[in-house]
Amino acid sequence: MKVDVYKRRDSGNLYSYLAVPAGKIIPEEATNTDWEIDTRNVDLEPGRTPQSSLKPDDAIQQIDEKGYAITHLNDRN
Repeated sequence: MKVDVYKRRDSGNLYSYLAVPAGKIIPEEATNTDWEIDTRNVDLEPGRTPQSSLKPDDAIQQIDEKGYAITHLNDRN
């Protein structure tokens, strides 16, 4: 699955990441934060090295359920 990855700076110099299917806009419920593009057209495939602390299997499941994926608080880097 190809995704566009966005990031935002959180407290403590940590970043959160948001992934949406490539070419799609950020869903309305996730636009209340200042996301900036990190990487476009990233391969997000199960079993591959995580991109920007997004775990592929978890991110794909989140995208299937709600149209986007976001890092969990404990997974920020």
